Order: sequence, then structure tokens, then C-alpha cells
Amino acid sequence: MRGKEVKKRKKRTFTQKKVCRFCMDNIHFIDYKDLKTLRSLTTERGKIIPSRVSGNCAKHQRAVTSAIKIARNIALLPFTLET
Repeated sequence: MRGKEVKKRKKRTFTQKKVCRFCMDNIHFIDYKDLKTLRSLTTERGKIIPSRVSGNCAKHQRAVTSAIKIARNIALLPFTLET
């Protein structure tokens, strides 16, 4: 007969719910000319930070994505890092 198997228990980690910064500040329109805000929502390599990391709601994340894409197309933001 085999020995008793020991069940491994996973530790539960509780993370605080992230809140959309645009909803908190009551911002309805995200401007593509606001480079300070848009740069904070991209990585150093130029990738758009996902909403699960930034905490944005779906409505504002879509607006941020389209604003970043417009700013890239008119050369306000780079597509990638210069190498």
C-alpha cells in the first residue's frame, strides 16, 4: 500500500482592484495631443500598456489606444524605440 499523498495548498493572494484614472478624474475625452498622458500609458519600447496592468476601464482603454495610434501616425509618438 502506498503512503498518503500530501495535497499542496495554494496561497491566496489578494490584490487591490485597480481603478480607472480617467473615470476618477471625470475625463470624458482623451486627446491625442496630450503626450504626457499618452507616454505614461506606453512602455519604453513603444508598446501600449494593457488595461489589466494600467487599470483603465474598457471604454477608456479603447480611447487611449485610438489616441496613441493617431499620435503615432502624425509623428507625435514613435512607433518603436530608435536603435
